[in-house]
Amino acid sequence: MNNQKPLIEVKGLQKSFGNLDVLRDISTAIYPGEKVVVLGPSGSGKSTFLRCLNCLEDPTGGEIIFEDVNIADPSVNINVHRQKMGMVFQQFNLFNNKTVLENITLAPYTIYSKQAVKDGKTKKQFKQECIDNAMVLLRRIGLEEKANVYPSTLSGGQKQRIAIVRALAMNPKVMLFDEPTSALDPEMVGEVLDLIKELADEGMTMVIVTHEMGFAREVGTRVLFMDEGVIAEEGAPAEVFDNPKNPRTAQFFKAVL
Repeated sequence: MNNQKPLIEVKGLQKSFGNLDVLRDISTAIYPGEKVVVLGPSGSGKSTFLRCLNCLEDPTGGEIIFEDVNIADPSVNINVHRQKMGMVFQQFNLFNNKTVLENITLAPYTIYSKQAVKDGKTKKQFKQECIDNAMVLLRRIGLEEKANVYPSTLSGGQKQRIAIVRALAMNPKVMLFDEPTSALDPEMVGEVLDLIKELADEGMTMVIVTHEMGFAREVGTRVLFMDEGVIAEEGAPAEVFDNPKNPRTAQFFKAVL
């Protein structure tokens, strides 16, 4: 049993689109430093679950407690809390009309420049800080020479790595990955997974929806197996992969492994 306080606690989460119940009474907790991997067949609710964690999809019912606040409460300013939850999408979602550097610096500069001025910095000084931080992140992934190019000139793997460091520029408490390699050509998958593994090794809390089973087994500290809008099984990767208790989980792994 984990004695830490959860970073995110999900209580009775429900999500419906009209008459379609996509998530049905999901309860779980995500602890600091965990790497929670969400697996399951297409249509099981994995991506919807992930998007509910930062309220990109508004839950129909239940609570999502993040840092002691129920962010599913409509009266809460979700944008304040979303700043601490990095999100990486299947399709990268970079701004095509902005350079790589502008993509990375836009959010931190926009959100924190007023506070920086209050703290005695000029906007110009803070802008330079954002640029310097972005360049450190770009050097980390070996793409500093791409700082002033536009996303349309990049490969899929480069775009996704830029999208990941763009999220890191906000110093998030947790990273949410929604099938980060599903839109990539097979030869580009490795470079993105390697970066996520690095972050995992450094202790970043993350929730990852993925179809990459080898990666899930290697990086995950816990697996959530979803089916028909519920968590059908959860546990350590070795347990769930090697000795699934739910027949649906066993059937799924038999088909995909």
